[in-house]
Amino acid sequence: MVQLCYGLSGRVFVITGGSRGIGLALARRLLDNEGAKVVLCARKQEGLDRAAADLDAGGNLVVLPAHIAREEDVATLFRRARETFGRVDVLINNVGMNLMTPSTAAAGPATWQKIIDTNLNGTYLCSCSAAQIMKEQGRGKIVNISSIAARRAAPGMGIYSVAKAGIESLTRVLALELAPDNIQVNAVAPSMVKTGFSMPFWSNPEVHEEIVRGIPLGRLAEPADIVEPVLFLCSDGASFITGQVLNVDGGATIL
Repeated sequence: MVQLCYGLSGRVFVITGGSRGIGLALARRLLDNEGAKVVLCARKQEGLDRAAADLDAGGNLVVLPAHIAREEDVATLFRRARETFGRVDVLINNVGMNLMTPSTAAAGPATWQKIIDTNLNGTYLCSCSAAQIMKEQGRGKIVNISSIAARRAAPGMGIYSVAKAGIESLTRVLALELAPDNIQVNAVAPSMVKTGFSMPFWSNPEVHEEIVRGIPLGRLAEPADIVEPVLFLCSDGASFITGQVLNVDGGATIL
């Protein structure tokens, strides 16, 4: 894949769920090719330690354990970002989690709350903290990682689908409210991406074949397929784009 340059040198990114998968791929691209500064958060310190060793970015990278559904953790995350780098230019809300729920109605309140908290409430809390900083700066960008599951019910992903639908609605609401502050809010909605998160699906050959049959381009997305569209939305080239959800799905939603 040809890597473009998006003019993001020196800009400060906060990436949630950054210790693996799409988040780690974004961090690597920003640090290695764009000259950006990155604050990565994830739930577990050991995952962040592995990511930091893998990225080896010196003073341009900060890793911080945080549970983004907890207000105090989110406050600490953004305070640390501003103390270290002086500003926050871009927030990428990348955290996603799912618990297999064959029956959403029978999943129970605890399962519902855990999935909604991590996906939707965490995106809300991080966006609010980022928006306050960006308003003071007079500019900023928020990019949310959604999913085509937001518009397509799928077995085992009921509550996750509801949470992602909420993220897409939140994207539009925040885009409208923050537009006067020169803050653009957009989302990227991938089809299934070949990461550890989705491994229970694609590691089964029969399920993998069934999924690929529904993708006109004939394969699952790799993390790199998501990185480029996200970075475009983070760039100055997307400064007149806001409130949009960009499908990155190999054509799955045209069927």
